[in-house]
Amino acid sequence: MNITRESIDNLNALIKVKVEKGDYEEKVNDVLKDYKKKASIKGFRPGKVPFGLIKKMYGSNVKLEEINKIVSDGLHKYITEENLEILGDPLPKTDDDVNIDLETQEEFDFSFEIGLAPEFEVKLSGKNKVPYYEIKIDKKLRNDFLDNYRRRYGQYEEASAVEEDDMLRGDIVKLSDEGETVEESLRKDSSLSVKVIKDESVKKEFTGSKPGDSVEFDIRKSFPNNHEIAGLLQTEHDNLEGTDGKYRFTINAINRFKMADVNQELFDKVYGEGNVKSEEEFTKKLDEEIRQNLAKESEYKLNLDARNMVIDKTSFDLPEEFLKKWLLKTNKEITEEQVEKDFADFIRDLRWQLIRNKIAKENEIKVEEQDMIHEAKEFTRMQFQQYGIFNADDSQLESYAREILKKEDDSRRIADKIIDDKVINKIKEEIKIDTRKVSTEEFNKLFNK
Repeated sequence: MNITRESIDNLNALIKVKVEKGDYEEKVNDVLKDYKKKASIKGFRPGKVPFGLIKKMYGSNVKLEEINKIVSDGLHKYITEENLEILGDPLPKTDDDVNIDLETQEEFDFSFEIGLAPEFEVKLSGKNKVPYYEIKIDKKLRNDFLDNYRRRYGQYEEASAVEEDDMLRGDIVKLSDEGETVEESLRKDSSLSVKVIKDESVKKEFTGSKPGDSVEFDIRKSFPNNHEIAGLLQTEHDNLEGTDGKYRFTINAINRFKMADVNQELFDKVYGEGNVKSEEEFTKKLDEEIRQNLAKESEYKLNLDARNMVIDKTSFDLPEEFLKKWLLKTNKEITEEQVEKDFADFIRDLRWQLIRNKIAKENEIKVEEQDMIHEAKEFTRMQFQQYGIFNADDSQLESYAREILKKEDDSRRIADKIIDDKVINKIKEEIKIDTRKVSTEEFNKLFNK
């Protein structure tokens, strides 16, 4: 087998592979001999089928398969040995005028287009400025944060008369055209949210009602979708046929959500029993937590700006036509229009990957096992907190983290994030960070630019 490279320009090249009979003949014969041992063909005893018949029946397919293996292995080996930094994958270059005859042809020529990674330098210094936006804690932000906890630990209480935000429990029954109850349709202890009623006259009729009162309504006019109706009638979406018309709902209980009071019980639920003993201490704890959350937001914006800065100031060309062709070849479900639409974002992400990898290589930045465990634990901690678990112990977090790392996709994603974080930290060491204090509103507007 002979492999050569033909440069088109600095970013594009052709790799030509010539396969001769000696490259594949022995392997093809070995496979066919194995077929002969196992072949079961009518008229011949097992293992006694003539080799010539086996070759006639399977020779071309085996030959093609072995040639493809040889070409694939040879191409990979050549790229590795030549230290070629390629983008995407080699693309077979086909010539419609060339016909391949597997039965008679002994030599085969293949060509592959490759896109080459550009050579470039990343130059950073204190002259490069990136802003760090320190978000100020104001009264509204503190109250919003407090209300989140009050809602999380709030609960429903019984009320004596209906208001718009209440949840009602009661019995619902369908009415006939004559206004009589259809007994087989009766559903006891159904739930009804007053807020979702879309017929304002029906909502008004419910408002002020008390346990024991009944309200009649057209179910389709009063409720916005099948999901609400299925829940109200305690059935599946597929069983809603024939459920149109008037219904009567008799109120059994009125439940009103009440946010948790700011007291010792809330302090204990949020920060653990006995850790906070006064409203003043609670406010300090809230502010500390708010600052930590805001710092994460500020750090995220800083990292984003640092990444964009280094992309914008590091100039190099890419084999864009090759990359468009590669995207279309390797993603059968996307169209040329989609590629054109998303190509600028793809190129920007690719530029970052190349810059990131170069900085990592030049600074010997690596992903260690402890990095992986730490990042997986932080991911697990955030998942736990979403479910209201704020005090998971370290051994529990590590156990879950190690399970996450067993999943290849999760492990790759975590490793990618670690490299990103380490490279961005390196960038931040080289540049000047300009701290600016902003309000929450001003900070949020930064993402709309």
